[in-house]
Amino acid sequence: MKMNWADFIGKILNITLHENYGMTMDTNSNAPFYEIVFTTGKLTQVYEDGLFLETEREKKIVNIFVPHSSIKCVEIFSI
Repeated sequence: MKMNWADFIGKILNITLHENYGMTMDTNSNAPFYEIVFTTGKLTQVYEDGLFLETEREKKIVNIFVPHSSIKCVEIFSI
């Protein structure tokens, strides 16, 4: 199935990324745990090879390009 991302322009996306899954050590228990990295923002544009998000960090607008190959899972919000 191919997703038509243009249907979701203007919606808030919370994207779980493939690449930034990684194992790290908890220094208190000396046990490994896995980190999950998310990218969140309003979908502003859709490209053949990825999605373009806009978000605010430290009172500045930040644009984020997320290649389709980096996306593991997407939550879509109508906020």
